Amino acid sequence: MRPSYDFSKAKKNPYSRRLKRQITIRIDEPTLEYFQQMATETGVPYQTLINLYLRDCATKGKRLSLAFVAAKA
Repeated sequence: MRPSYDFSKAKKNPYSRRLKRQITIRIDEPTLEYFQQMATETGVPYQTLINLYLRDCATKGKRLSLAFVAAKA
């Protein structure tokens, strides 16, 4: 191993920005605790687990079944 390296002519990876994108997402406390507990059990960071779950839903084309009940007047 060299004592030092010269990175002055290095180029940034042009694909690194496409790998992941930082966003802000609001998640309720019980859901966050669920993924944090799973992270503790598996040793995988909870943000990675959430990303894996969402990617699985996206690739399988899963859809939520939303039904709204009208409030009684």
